[in-house]
Amino acid sequence: MRHAVLVLTDRDRGLILRDQATAWHPRTDTNGGRLMLQSHETEVLVVGGGLTGLSCALFLAHHGVRCTLVERHPDLLSHPRQRSLVPRLMEVYRQVGLESRIQKNRVDFASAAEYTAIRAETLASARYLPVDQQDDAARTAAFSPCTGTPIDQNRVEALLRTRARELGARIRFGTELLGLARHEGGVEARLRELDGAGHRLVARYVVAADGGRSPVRHLLGIPMDGPVDFFRLLTLMVDADLRPALAGRTAHMAFLDRPRPRTYLMALDRTGQRWVFGTTDGPGDAAPDEDECIELVRAAAGLPAVPVVLRPQIPGTARTVLRFEVGAAVAATYRKGPVFLIGDAAHLMPPTGGFGGVVGVEDAHNLAWKLAAVVHGHAGEGLLDTYEDERRPVAAFALRQALARYRSRLAPGETLAQLPMADEQPVDRSTVMMGHRYRSTAVAGGVSDDRSTAVAGGVSDPAAPAEVSGLCGDPGTRAPHLPLAGSAERSTIDLYGGRFVLLAGPDGQDWVTAAGKLPLPVTARRFGTDLAAAGTPAADAAARHGIGAGGAVLVRPDGFVAWRSTGPAADPAAELLAAFTAILSRDQAAPPRTG
Repeated sequence: MRHAVLVLTDRDRGLILRDQATAWHPRTDTNGGRLMLQSHETEVLVVGGGLTGLSCALFLAHHGVRCTLVERHPDLLSHPRQRSLVPRLMEVYRQVGLESRIQKNRVDFASAAEYTAIRAETLASARYLPVDQQDDAARTAAFSPCTGTPIDQNRVEALLRTRARELGARIRFGTELLGLARHEGGVEARLRELDGAGHRLVARYVVAADGGRSPVRHLLGIPMDGPVDFFRLLTLMVDADLRPALAGRTAHMAFLDRPRPRTYLMALDRTGQRWVFGTTDGPGDAAPDEDECIELVRAAAGLPAVPVVLRPQIPGTARTVLRFEVGAAVAATYRKGPVFLIGDAAHLMPPTGGFGGVVGVEDAHNLAWKLAAVVHGHAGEGLLDTYEDERRPVAAFALRQALARYRSRLAPGETLAQLPMADEQPVDRSTVMMGHRYRSTAVAGGVSDDRSTAVAGGVSDPAAPAEVSGLCGDPGTRAPHLPLAGSAERSTIDLYGGRFVLLAGPDGQDWVTAAGKLPLPVTARRFGTDLAAAGTPAADAAARHGIGAGGAVLVRPDGFVAWRSTGPAADPAAELLAAFTAILSRDQAAPPRTG
């Protein structure tokens, strides 16, 4: 099957792809058949059907945005990859009706307290060295209504796909993006199905969630800051009874020196008979055959004759070997015109700390509500520029933290000399995942005059991102969690996810009244009257959000504080309207849609 040649043109605000090899009309394919082109329309086209792309499609559908997702593979990967969901991801998935389904599909594997990671030469080595996992689940429990959940990523992706379809997203696996071109009102995408059938799809925006190699990023000419492939991983899923190597010991994750540095074995069950194997692989190395793969696993286990069976990693195919580039880089920009990068397309980081997937899903969560606000006519295009302003610094900080943890995984004699930011000291994982302090025009008072400093530092105070224990309603930070009583919601976190929410102090009725007069969808609640915090007086609940009895705090759909007034105002309606106008770039907004 022939691949089109794609060239770049520079129009308006960014680079858009144009297919030079094939015109936009029906053509004859290599088998002599007719490639029929059909036109469709969607508000947002999501390219890539992994964790981040599926999350983006789900969040967009949740916000009432017509979206279509395309993925070139015929189905989801079987590889488990990320093996648990942290509390913050459970919070955002809870907002879209997935929490109970995730809990039902959790894996009976190991709790955070039981989980054991070791370093050794082989799995059969007499000496195991412990690896610090820096579990801070207990610290997070007081600051979130959700707990971390053990569940394999492939199970999560299946749940995301189902829920996105339920909410109206069009999910098309086995569909490859061939090209993009400028179209009146947006972008025209050229797609090809596995059977060779071709389609045109017109979208207002495109979100590239197409992985670390990201064809969209490359074709747009967006460079990466940092090494994109400082090594490559070869992975296998195997059935192999490695209990003789364990010899009664426990190792859920084993970082090994054989057959080569950066090898690991990850247990898939409690019995030691199903594993994921991974090892470094040179860019010029040919894919090993089945016998060579078996010998790699045996060398890592330290069991030269153990039977090993390779399992396919993509359903419906015979592919038993997958390769992943491991990088340490962030895209120079997250947007070119109507095209946005999220997830691994926007940032690459080592798996240590488990930050890559979390940052990717939060990219999608941040971008989805902003696209929805623009599509529905509530915000101007300037709001979309805040996606990069807010999320790129988060990725840069998470990358430094991943590298700081990576040092403990190195084999003797290895060095990180080729990598940037290797001297960063680790902070609590909860701080990395929940302590962002956004600086953008989508946060009142959140604009930095020195954008390069904001990007390099990652937060307003580069040395001290907000700890979850210190979240207290500051603009730009995640709104604090307070358990609720007497309502359908169990936490203040449950109030967010759909529209803006105004929380007022017990004497803040003027703020609630003013919010009801705004030409925007806003939910307004007053502590002590409309909202009761469990075991916390109304004044104290307000104080937890940094406001007095007559103050108010405005929380965005993503659960981050957009604006705050510590006390009453002479004209609350004018104050709120000014805040919304700035936060949503409403001076650029199109009229709201009525149909």
